[in-house]
Amino acid sequence: MAVSLSNVTGTASTGFTTPGYTVSADMPPNASTGKQWSVSALTGTQTGVRAHSISDPFTITFERPSVLKVLTYAMMNAVTGIIGQVPFNVWTACRVRKGVNVAANNPPRIMEIDCRARIPAGADSYDPANIRAAVSAFGGAWSQVSAGIGDSFVTGSL
Repeated sequence: MAVSLSNVTGTASTGFTTPGYTVSADMPPNASTGKQWSVSALTGTQTGVRAHSISDPFTITFERPSVLKVLTYAMMNAVTGIIGQVPFNVWTACRVRKGVNVAANNPPRIMEIDCRARIPAGADSYDPANIRAAVSAFGGAWSQVSAGIGDSFVTGSL
C-alpha cells in the first residue's frame, strides 16, 4: 500500500489545544494486507488522553482487501452489454482503536472507528479521477467536522 503514516496533526476537537500524535510502526492483526501504527506519545494539550499500551491500545490501521476483485467481460450480458453484478473491493481506509474507560476500577475497553471504502471493480482503471475526488472530499469533510463528530459521539446529538 502507498500509505505511510508519520506524526499526525490532530484536527480540531473540543477541549484540545493543537493535538498531535507521535506514531511508531506496529504489526497489524493481518500483516499481509495491512499497515498499522501505534500512538507512542501525545503533543499539545489533551488532558486525560493516554498513549498506546498493550492493555490500553491506541492504534491506526489501514487494510486492503485480501483478494482484489476485477471486472471481466464474462460479467457482461451478451445481448444488452450491461454488466449485472459488479464486484466491490472493500478497503478499511482507516481503523482507529483506542482504549477507553467505562467506570472506576475497570480495565479500559476498546473503542473502534472504522472507515471503509467500497469501490466497484473496474472504476480503478476507467474512472480514477473520480475515485480520487471522492477521497479528497471525504478527507476534507471529515477534517472540517471533526470537532462536531467528536461532540456527537459524546452527546448523542447530531
